[in-house]
Amino acid sequence: MNQIITTLVVLALTLESTAALAAEKPTEAPGKMIERPVIRATRTSAAKVPESSLAKALVWKGVAIEEPDFTIWGASPILADGKVHLFAARWPEANVDPAWRKSSEIAHYVADRPEGPFRFRSVIVTGTGRTGEWDAFAPHNPEIQRFGDTFALCYIANSDFHQPPHPLNQQIGMVVSESVNGPWRKVGRDGLILGPSPDPKHFSHGKQVVNPTLLKVGDKFHLYFKTRGSSGTLYGLALADQLTGPYRMLDEPLTSKGVFIEDASGFVWDGKICLLTTDNHGAVTGVRGGGALWVSDDGIHFNPEWTQLGFDRIPRYYASYDPARVKKVYGGDPKFERPKVLCMEGRPAWLYAPSGWNVTGGQRTVGHVLRIHLEPGDGPLSGLKKH
Repeated sequence: MNQIITTLVVLALTLESTAALAAEKPTEAPGKMIERPVIRATRTSAAKVPESSLAKALVWKGVAIEEPDFTIWGASPILADGKVHLFAARWPEANVDPAWRKSSEIAHYVADRPEGPFRFRSVIVTGTGRTGEWDAFAPHNPEIQRFGDTFALCYIANSDFHQPPHPLNQQIGMVVSESVNGPWRKVGRDGLILGPSPDPKHFSHGKQVVNPTLLKVGDKFHLYFKTRGSSGTLYGLALADQLTGPYRMLDEPLTSKGVFIEDASGFVWDGKICLLTTDNHGAVTGVRGGGALWVSDDGIHFNPEWTQLGFDRIPRYYASYDPARVKKVYGGDPKFERPKVLCMEGRPAWLYAPSGWNVTGGQRTVGHVLRIHLEPGDGPLSGLKKH
């Protein structure tokens, strides 16, 4: 029954988006519509890897979440009950750092359509405020998924926002619910599902475990995470037989040393397991502040030859970009952060991402939404064929 309801939700939203596009088409004569081709943004960065069909298909739609009294950072989407739901990190201070590690909370927003407007519904997770507890401060990096009748929301938090011990004291937690609207309950004793390995020889030992993205691949739950390497960052994988764990980390990381990637969004596309990450310094794609698309057959081994540019920087997609108008709230590049993909009918359909730069000149960061306007035949590896 839940699968039938979900299918009907996706169909309704797809038809609604199609109708909206049709309404935008110019009329040649009464009752006769002519197609307006989707104008794909011209490539503005020189990448050293092939450009994915996803990067080519992105069409700027605008702001998904903006609040005058909150800074927005990240938004994880899901379809449920005929609506589109976003779970986003936010905090009242206007700065990004240190506010994100001190005051972040995870809030729930709802819209009738993927492009919004999104309305605030409720706060889902806050820090306990109790010194010494793993999640005393700043629930952040929300990741929402649904498995059967259960909604699972992963997040990170920390026991002390001061530096040190932050950032090495960050870990991953989970709350679950039978409804997208709650009530939500922490799994286990305190919600903690993944922290650094106690094994001194493991690559995660003594380091932060953050940026969760969660998928079910076959009969295993895959929890992908970021940690710190000897140079740069590393992505790792923990596996579990049950949604709530226990999760066991693989002995080796999925990615190589010397790169700075984070904020993975995991999704299945044409039978391939995909991770879409930021590429902060451009070591993977050649585009500083771009995104990397990683593709795998099994969700464990990601073929380096399949790595592609997942998205470009903001000026490529936002036609009205004006450097003189931009408010640089955080960071040194006009780039997307925390990319999260919403799939519809088994294909990537929408991308949600904040930025440290407010491109319309506002004083706070906002969450953006872009449509992924794939063409027939576009797939996770089709960018390689056209390179």
